[in-house]
Amino acid sequence: MANDRARCQGADSPRKPGTRCCSTPLLFRNMIEQPHIRPARTGDIELLSALAARTFKDAFGSENADDDIQSYIRESFSAERLRTELGNPDNLFLLAFLAEADPPVGYAKLRTGTTDASVKGPGPIELHRIYVDRSAVGRGVGAALMQASFDTARRGGHKTLWLGVWERNERAISFYKRWGFEVVGDHVFRLGSDDQTDLIMERPVNGAA
Repeated sequence: MANDRARCQGADSPRKPGTRCCSTPLLFRNMIEQPHIRPARTGDIELLSALAARTFKDAFGSENADDDIQSYIRESFSAERLRTELGNPDNLFLLAFLAEADPPVGYAKLRTGTTDASVKGPGPIELHRIYVDRSAVGRGVGAALMQASFDTARRGGHKTLWLGVWERNERAISFYKRWGFEVVGDHVFRLGSDDQTDLIMERPVNGAA
């Protein structure tokens, strides 16, 4: 039952009307706010746990029972669970920052060691999770994390990047399609007590921008 679903929460959508915009010129602001991506470290666990729980609830809370959401968060995003995952060489977490001194505003998790049966490409690696905080939507964080995921996969000698995404998550599916992913199958994803269907998507690592 399966693997977790990847998700990019509106990573490149425009700023909503009425949101605060500082007086710094746009060009200069873009220059200093390009997302910075680095691997997660042990000292990041508490921040990663909070970010993972918050972004998952933001992404799926409005369309699922709260008991199911909270059950999944407790099981998957506790500091203890993430510390164990971070110590497993099959996993790699990438954190996204808009300023080095600020908390992370997005993350991705890549993992090896398990591949869905519908994935046929050679040398696969899974994009297990990709999430962006609401505060960073529209600032290129999702694209930066995706590019970093491809770069990491390529350096590791992998040939195929694959992921699972909720069949009802049209925004995320569109994002992945823009990156060249194609649907190759599906599997069951259990959210608390609810069995849902995730689409399996994959694409070759070579050819990424």
